[in-house]
Amino acid sequence: LYTRAQRAWDRPLTAYYVIIGAGLLITTLGLVMVYSASMITALRYELVPSYFFRKQFFAALLGTGLLLVASRMPVKLHRALAYPILVGAIFLMVLVQIPGIGHSVGGNQNWISLGGPFMLQPSEFGKLGLILWGADLLARKQDMKLLTQWKHILVPLVPGAFVLLGLIMLGGDMGTAIILTAILFGLLWTAGAPTRLFVGVLVVAGALGALLIKTSPHRMDRFQCIGATDPGGEGAPCLQAAHGIYALASGGWFGSGLGASVEKWGQLPEAHTDFIFAVTGEELGLAGTLSVVALFAALGYAGIRVAGRTEDPFVRFAAGGVTTWITAQAVVNIGAVLGLLPIAGVPLPLFSYGGSALLPTMFAVGLLIAFARQEPAAKAALAMRRPGWGKRAGVRWKSMRRRVKKRPSGER
Repeated sequence: LYTRAQRAWDRPLTAYYVIIGAGLLITTLGLVMVYSASMITALRYELVPSYFFRKQFFAALLGTGLLLVASRMPVKLHRALAYPILVGAIFLMVLVQIPGIGHSVGGNQNWISLGGPFMLQPSEFGKLGLILWGADLLARKQDMKLLTQWKHILVPLVPGAFVLLGLIMLGGDMGTAIILTAILFGLLWTAGAPTRLFVGVLVVAGALGALLIKTSPHRMDRFQCIGATDPGGEGAPCLQAAHGIYALASGGWFGSGLGASVEKWGQLPEAHTDFIFAVTGEELGLAGTLSVVALFAALGYAGIRVAGRTEDPFVRFAAGGVTTWITAQAVVNIGAVLGLLPIAGVPLPLFSYGGSALLPTMFAVGLLIAFARQEPAAKAALAMRRPGWGKRAGVRWKSMRRRVKKRPSGER
């Protein structure tokens, strides 16, 4: 059995199909759960029950377009987009801090209004910008044989990442800062940073994070709510954490049924965004949550496989960065819902409600698809399939024409 599974993973197009399948399944199941989890919230604001679902569905359509475009783009074009995306994200993140332009949601100043009900969170595009820019930067340095020197590994990658982190922390968004830091570490690890250098950067980042947490009562409350099962009264700091555990516990093996969640009726805050995994557990049970975890694990494994098998340094760094982003954010979100980690306020990638998070993430999945297609073995496999398909289709067409000609004229 192990040998068969190993052979299946070693096939040239396995990573390609796994990335497409896992990405689309997570997004589709996410749309279903957004509709289920958001209906009560929409009615509470006197909106139609499908209000949040419609917005998410529209974002998913745009995201699918971005995914298709990204999956068909050559690597050179992806590298050319690195600097425009990064500079554009930084510009928008600066605008967020200007009074009258930036908007605060949930106590974090990290949104820009696009008019009407549409809002944009530039920091989500900053993640994509950091990955593409960092991958291009490290690939150029590797071509010049400079990555053997620690200063070339750190500069200007780490200062550039710190610019993004500073702009994010000005808005108070610690959760996004954690994910951006994970992406930075993923790039450094993929670049082969020495262990002592990696540990040194980790210690500095950990010390800064501890200082920021210690000086914020709100963040300290989140740490104290790890594993909490007592929600307290209205507005208590552990209300969300405790009701998330209640939702998972009441789901059992197969859940209470799609749409039958009790916690989404007001007890569980952010049921369709940060804590949608809890509603999934209540309605689809352990089977549903394990399916979601398995899909993320498959996507992560396929991303690692793409990064490990390529000979192009840019592809290796970019695939490693994207895989780190999606898996780290999934772990942080699911860990918070399970009560194993503090609540960081980050959505479940491709799954939670939020167009600003969905669009760049689907573009990133398109990157992985493009990289998987461009593996030499995958290229050869795809090239062999296309002519074969055309030849078989031509044979079937000629055979059908011969059969039609042999029939009597009245039967045609």
